[in-house]
Order: sequence, then structure tokens, then C-alpha cells
Amino acid sequence: MGSGSIRRSAGALFRGVLSAPRAKAGTFTDVPTTFSASTASTDPTAPNASATTGNAGRAARHGFPLRTVAALASSGLLATPLLAGTAHADPKEPKAPKPPAKMSQIGGDRLGTPGVQVAQTPGAPKLPGPDTLTARSWIVSDAESGKVLAAKNAHWQLAPASTLKMLFADTVLPKFPKDQKHTVRPADLAGMGAGSSLVGIRENLSYSVHDLWLGVFLRSGNDAVHTLSAMNGGTKATVTQMQRRAKELNARDTHVVTPDGYDAPGQVSSAYDLSLFARSGLQNPDFREYCSTASAQFPGDKGKDGKRATFGIQNTNRLLSGDYDIKPYPGIAGVKNGSTTNAGSTFTGVAQRGERKLLVTVMNPEKKEHNEAYREAAKLLDWGFAAAGKVEPVGRLVGPLSEDDGSGAVSAKGKGKNGDRNTQAALDGAGDKSGAWTALGLTTGALALLGVVAFAVHRRWPLPELVRGRRPRK
Repeated sequence: MGSGSIRRSAGALFRGVLSAPRAKAGTFTDVPTTFSASTASTDPTAPNASATTGNAGRAARHGFPLRTVAALASSGLLATPLLAGTAHADPKEPKAPKPPAKMSQIGGDRLGTPGVQVAQTPGAPKLPGPDTLTARSWIVSDAESGKVLAAKNAHWQLAPASTLKMLFADTVLPKFPKDQKHTVRPADLAGMGAGSSLVGIRENLSYSVHDLWLGVFLRSGNDAVHTLSAMNGGTKATVTQMQRRAKELNARDTHVVTPDGYDAPGQVSSAYDLSLFARSGLQNPDFREYCSTASAQFPGDKGKDGKRATFGIQNTNRLLSGDYDIKPYPGIAGVKNGSTTNAGSTFTGVAQRGERKLLVTVMNPEKKEHNEAYREAAKLLDWGFAAAGKVEPVGRLVGPLSEDDGSGAVSAKGKGKNGDRNTQAALDGAGDKSGAWTALGLTTGALALLGVVAFAVHRRWPLPELVRGRRPRK
């Protein structure tokens, strides 16, 4: 493939998808399927999609090549529920699970209470209703102060999908310089789950650490995660370090089994913990760079002349890069999206409007529409920007153990000595003591108008280098 092109075929990026209409249990769907010219497009405005109707059209959109669709349509087989995939839903689908009656109370008692938690005041905008916000769990918070503006089942332990890569990055990213090179061995890529999202790393080729992190953040590449894990002493060692880091961040809802977020028994996190991971990761300027990059060039194969070609990769965070049915969110600056069979769609994002910076996390919308997690995240951001300063906080994002342990604000059970009183005191004083995240610039991206924001950090944490005028990579 020539240098500078955008790779269209899904073969190297997303294995095991084109042959089946639905993902198998445990497989990733983080990277949207992109079909070559000989297969059906996922864009309903594309000619291939508009040329097919009824069950044939639905089958094409679910991943069957057009020649297969035509053959099935002519034989009448597409009329069966089995081959029509999701077109024929079972009316006896099991009811959605309910959150536990008791959850962690880290950050405040209300965050451990099931259901929507919001403290409306006169003049505050109304929070969108359950028909609009269908996610099993969500949270919207002020990124500067940590005040939680509203939440729903914030501590419900759910499968995280690739949003867990934020914890992976927060743990591993500081360990290797960006220009360090690594030649990929076959063993580095062992152990990836079937159907994993891939950036397209090849064995026996060399990649820089910078390249690998672009693969992690833009394409949610499990091949990049496993390569970095191999450099870090292996998958088992990396998982242990991630669990230790989660504990240090007071993320007690999280149990790590895989470094990439792939579905695994017992692997869980929460909307609250994912927000903690994002807030911690955003301290690191490299983390901010990667999560806010809309597109980049990635090393490809060697040509006959020995030179490496490159191919284009685009961020799968649709509030950052946009999609045919959704526009980039104004002021968005990352952070990470994910989707697996068990997790559904998950997303954590950070955005700025004026001087206000908000974090939002959405986990597993019940409404299974295309890009639904992003739509609900955008609705929460809209509400949060309008409601900030007009609603009472219902909790807070705590700092790491080095800050909060011993203060009485949190403990392993969510409460220390005088926990409720100190948590409320922290909320009351957060605006004065914690508002040290500063915007470093809003610029225009190359693919779309993208608000790119870099942040300083909580004053009790080391301040990153300030870089102004940064643009998304092309």
C-alpha cells in the first residue's frame, strides 16, 4: 500500500468479522468494520447500502459480502431469523440486570446508591430522561474540581472493554521513551482474543514506542497493547502492575484480568473508576497527545527497496473524529472508547467549553443504536456545561491514596474516620483547592473542527510541561 493512504480493508485491523453478521462471545468491536470496495458499506448513504433493500440490505450492513447476500436473497434464506441477524429480535429477551442494592461509597454516599443521583436547584437545566440516557451506568464530573454533577449507578461493576486501556496507559506509558524501538517477536502477539481490534502490527518489524501508543489510542489495537506488555515484562506482570495502580488511585471497583480490556471472567470496572483513570492519565502530556490525536500515519510493510510504507489510521473515538451519522463534539480532547460482547459500548471523554472542563463516562446503553454511547455522552456533556454551577454536587472524584488516605475522606470501604463529614468538606472546598487544571489551547483539526485541550493537574500532583498550539497529528 502506498505511503499516506488510509487503509480501507478490514483484514489487518479487525479479524474474524467479515465472515459473520454478529461478533462471537468475547470478541472486540472497538474498531468499526471498514469494507473494501467488493463488500457492503456500513454507511447507509453509500451506494452498496442503498442498492439493497429489506432483509438483503440488513444482511449487507451486518457484514455479508454482496455476492453472498445476492445468493441468499435469491434462495429466500434471508427470510429466516437465523440469517437475518438482529433484524428479528426475540420478543422474550431477558430483562436488563439491575444494579446491586449496595455499592462502593468512595466519593460520597449518593454515588453508592442505585439509580440517578442529581441535586437540582431552581434555574438548573433538567437532566435528560431515561428514554435519552439509557446507559446502565454513567457519570459526569468537573475535571478541575472533581465534583460529580450527576451520576447513575456510578460504582456498578461492569465489563469495561477498551476503556480499561486508560489504566494500561496510565500504568505503562511513563516507562519507555517515545523514540525507543522494539522489534516485534511472534511471542509478543500471543494470547490475543479472537476478533481482537488490531492496528496492523507485523512480526519481525520494528516500531517505536510512539507508534505503538498511537496504535493503542487511535485504533484500540490489542496487538499494540500486547507488544508494549511484552516490553514491560509480559502480560501477567503488566496486569499485576495495573491492579496495583488501580488500588493506588482508589479505584476499588476494578479487577484487571487482561491489559487490553478483552472480555474475561471477573474483569470489571465502573464509570467512577474509569473517570479516575482518565483524570490521572491526563496528567501526562504524552497521554494527552495520544488521546486527542484524530489521525496519524502508521508504519506498514517493507517494500522491495527496503523502505517502510505507511498507512493512515483514524481515531475510533467518534466524538473526536466524527462519523457519517455523528459530528465531532465541540471542545472534545479524548479520552477512550470501547465495545465488547459483554460490555456493550463504553466511553470516557473529556471536553472544554469556555473555562469549564468536564469528564463523562457512559457504560452499556440499553438502546443499541449506532454510536449510541457517543450520543448519550454528548447529551451529558451538554447538560453538564449548562448545569455547572447550578446544581449541588452529589459526590466527588477522589485523589490517589497518597492524597486521600489518612484524610478521612476515603478508605478501602469508602469511608474513613469522619468520612461523611470530610467528604462533604472536600466538596465544599474543591473549587478553591483543586481547580488547577488549565487549558493549553483550542485548535482546529485536519479532518474536522476539533477542540484540542491539554490539561495541567491537581495541584497536589506534579504539573506537566505546558505546550501551546498543539494540533492533532495527520
